[in-house]
Amino acid sequence: MHIPDGFINLPTSAGFGAAAIGGVWYSIRRAARFLDDRRIPLAGLVAAFVFAAQMVNFPVAAGTTGHFLGGVLAAVLVGPWLGALALTVVLVVQGVFFADGGLSALGLNVFNMAVVGTLGGWLLYRGLIALLPKTRPATVAAAGVAAGVAVPLAATAFVLEYAIGGAGGASVGTVAAAMGGVHALIGIGEGLITALVVGAVLATRPDLVAEAPKMEVMAHG
Repeated sequence: MHIPDGFINLPTSAGFGAAAIGGVWYSIRRAARFLDDRRIPLAGLVAAFVFAAQMVNFPVAAGTTGHFLGGVLAAVLVGPWLGALALTVVLVVQGVFFADGGLSALGLNVFNMAVVGTLGGWLLYRGLIALLPKTRPATVAAAGVAAGVAVPLAATAFVLEYAIGGAGGASVGTVAAAMGGVHALIGIGEGLITALVVGAVLATRPDLVAEAPKMEVMAHG
């Protein structure tokens, strides 16, 4: 999912970079209202986990890569706004210090993974939570499904960006087919990992899951 330099032209990169800045700015404003002594260290742990998981990359097409996203996991554990910021920090560190994703494409990567993947996946999670019983198994299932869908959702955002300003030499159809196939498989793995982690935390420390439904006692799920 990390986009290298030169794969999307500069005007498109700048446009989506501006959208990413807007999303990050809004997340900062919202996250400031919910910070407490428990969420800050947990956000650091989540960011460290996502950073390590994202370092395992799979080649997709013409220099792009696919990998674990972690946005929904972060959003469920520490809330969507702090989760989006945790993903942003991970992407900035990867791009600046590890050359994982181009610097000119940093805004694109933040938009796709921190904004679309995290916030979009969280909206799906909240929609599922509203429809499902307020129990632990339903919460775990909602997190897993949302995480699984968030990966191809973020990949779709990239395909749209490539259709607008792609400069990688491959056709839009080729890129879409490559991204869709690989990220559908990655999404399955992401959904399973997210469900396992959320389920484990709910079983031991449900108070640490910021986005767990509160209307029923989770232990009775």
